[in-house]
Amino acid sequence: MARCTAPVYGHRTASGRAACPACGGGYRGYGGYGSYSSPSYSPSYSLSASSGGRSSGGGSGSSGRPRWSPAGSSVAYTPAEVSALTPVRAAVEKLVLVPERWDIFLCHAWDDRAGAAKELHDLLVSRGVKVWFSEKDVALGTPLLREIDKGLAKSRVGLVLVTPALLRRLQSESIADKELSVLLARDQLVPIVHGTTYEALREVSPMLASRTGLSTGENQMADIATKLVELVAI
Repeated sequence: MARCTAPVYGHRTASGRAACPACGGGYRGYGGYGSYSSPSYSPSYSLSASSGGRSSGGGSGSSGRPRWSPAGSSVAYTPAEVSALTPVRAAVEKLVLVPERWDIFLCHAWDDRAGAAKELHDLLVSRGVKVWFSEKDVALGTPLLREIDKGLAKSRVGLVLVTPALLRRLQSESIADKELSVLLARDQLVPIVHGTTYEALREVSPMLASRTGLSTGENQMADIATKLVELVAI
């Protein structure tokens, strides 16, 4: 029995199908619906940030590299991360020519100032990112709220470090709540979930939980810092 050559040569043209020893006579499909040709193989691929980070044929675990991530980057992005960070990147690019800007404003709970917040701050600063951090940028004797307002106004991106301590703070009136209200009104907001979940956040702040961000449940803190460095690099 003659073998079909489609797996090797394909039947992209009528002449190619006619030259096949198996299909040259015009194989009829079930029910007589026209001639059959074997489909050429097309590998799965991931779409870039310009398509919203949705993958085609790659499954839920596939990842795409956003257009701002340099070749050879050490971190991989999920489609959800690309989709969430793309509008933030657009805001960063619009503000690039504005002088005297902080790259990142770090919003955190007071209880995290010497822990997770400092860890993230130090990782970013060590990579050359300018971070507004209350522990460093509010001098003794200066009005705290006024300094926060200035920091928010002059920052390209706002991070909210979502921890169990922050969730407790948000359930009562606090300065973190004021910062969050300002950040929620912008496209520059990136939540960083650490030591908790989006489900727990949704119970306290549905608006913040609606913003997809980054999570230490899926990334090491150092990898999150790398993604933020790439996000603000111009």
